[in-house]
Amino acid sequence: MISTDRIYEGFLRLTRRLSTQQMLMLLAVAVGVAAGLGTYLFEMLLYTIEESLTRWFPVDKAHFLYLVYPAAGIVLATLFVRYIVRDNISEGVTRVLYAMSSRNSHIAGHNCWTSIVGGATTIGFGGSVGPEAPIVLTGAAIGSNIGRLFRLNYKHTTLLLSCGAGAALAAIFKAPITGVIFVFEILMLDITASSVIPLLIATVTATTMAFMLRGFDPIIAVTLRPEDAFELWQIPLFILLGILCGLMAWYFTSMNSRVGAFFKRQKSQYRKWLLGGALLGILIFIFPPLYGEGYEGFTALMHGRTETLFNNSLFYRFSNVDWAVILFIIATMFFKVVAMATTNAAGGVGGTFAPSLFVGAFTGASLALVCNALFGWQVPIASFTLVGMAGVMAGVMNAPLTSIFLIAELSNGYGLFIPLMITSCIAFAVDYWLDPDSIYTKQLRQRGELLTHDKDQSVFVFLKLDDLMETDFIRIREHMTLGDLIAIISTARRNIFPVIDDFGRLLGVVQLDDLRKDMFKREKYGAPISCYMIQPPDRILQHEAIQSILPKFEDKHTWMLPVVDKQNHYLGFISKSRILNAYREQLVKIQQ
Repeated sequence: MISTDRIYEGFLRLTRRLSTQQMLMLLAVAVGVAAGLGTYLFEMLLYTIEESLTRWFPVDKAHFLYLVYPAAGIVLATLFVRYIVRDNISEGVTRVLYAMSSRNSHIAGHNCWTSIVGGATTIGFGGSVGPEAPIVLTGAAIGSNIGRLFRLNYKHTTLLLSCGAGAALAAIFKAPITGVIFVFEILMLDITASSVIPLLIATVTATTMAFMLRGFDPIIAVTLRPEDAFELWQIPLFILLGILCGLMAWYFTSMNSRVGAFFKRQKSQYRKWLLGGALLGILIFIFPPLYGEGYEGFTALMHGRTETLFNNSLFYRFSNVDWAVILFIIATMFFKVVAMATTNAAGGVGGTFAPSLFVGAFTGASLALVCNALFGWQVPIASFTLVGMAGVMAGVMNAPLTSIFLIAELSNGYGLFIPLMITSCIAFAVDYWLDPDSIYTKQLRQRGELLTHDKDQSVFVFLKLDDLMETDFIRIREHMTLGDLIAIISTARRNIFPVIDDFGRLLGVVQLDDLRKDMFKREKYGAPISCYMIQPPDRILQHEAIQSILPKFEDKHTWMLPVVDKQNHYLGFISKSRILNAYREQLVKIQQ
């Protein structure tokens, strides 16, 4: 078997005459090819599972297997993750962001294939989630492991990781521009010539692989007709659609958090399977469009074939009743979020990308159908469906540019560019006003592990309190006297002494400067140490983010603060100068 050292030595021989930029371009091609192949394998596996499970269902009646399939998929995916993967592979985009901020852009090698198997199993059996997050994690893992194989530094490994993520997204949608903008907007890679060129190469290569393997048909087949063209009188409706999409995006993220919190309270995995499988099965049995990622549902919707949404449904006989169609679409729109969150929380593997497009499509179509039914207007369903997709996606992901260019590429033109911009920007603003975090960044920001375009803040993400904390301070007991402390001072390297009780809890600190006036007065040596003890200006909690520590130094005008746990047990001290030195070192490391 060829060792990694042999591969690395061969790579050095082949690239010895290439510059660093040329080498990265060559590796970007390899990442693009691998990401394109990974995407193809994922789609083939997913298609095979779906075809074998559901294609033989009669369309005019509900089938009881809808009650069983989703639970089976969640159980299989959970067992696969627990006993084969033995690692968390859910929340793909969030895990990519975490790897960039806290793991030196290293993603475990198994993610090059395990996300494909786990995601295809979950979605193929009806899990109401999207394939994009597993695919993005797969592509990012490919880029990360190629970077590690050839022993690249953090900066170049991060670039290849981003190339893999963008290439995978570009391949699944056959939309290279979207892949590039996704990386800049979501993964927050620097926009420089040295990063743009390899990223473009990777996304174009992956898209070309998708064309070669799957043909030129887009994943969402839609061609706008002349009557679907944008007209100026529709601007107020697109403004209204933007507001509705912003509210739906907020509902999307909020409901996802609430459902996730509910399942986290269930300690038993069997209980999660039971609750998740039952809820998801019932929802899909009543609303069959919730089965899987839902591409077929909103593709039929934007083509005006609303009757196909009722296939395999209990309400099949109402497929031609206008008011029933509108109510069914609105109910499906709201329950899609519950189904998605349940799938992930119960143990499934999938993402929120496709569900956000699904909810957006149904939001736009609902507005168009209501306007046509109540007022007799000729509002084009196709264009409002597409624009709605961009609106909800912009709010959920905090990525208006990605959503605009994705829909523009999917619709094979830029005829809807103005309404896309109007709706996406309004939806993003409304959702940001209600909740500034995207569905990917909320948990990372709360833990101080989120990279942003603010480079000062991004450098601090790499600094960990545990690594910077100093623990060589001599602890003194509360019952000690000044004389006891004088005997200790002769061997002490520090001029601050934490005072603790018998349980290790911090009571206060004693500073050497406060002892000087009595240090040489032997008659004072019997004075209890509490006479010299003061309270520190503030206390730092264990594992607190560095970003939240620096303001405390500034507010209290101090250079040293104690670190304690939640029970106030003394752990050590953190100094402002040590943080600033570590900041400078990390900044140099990133630049190199």
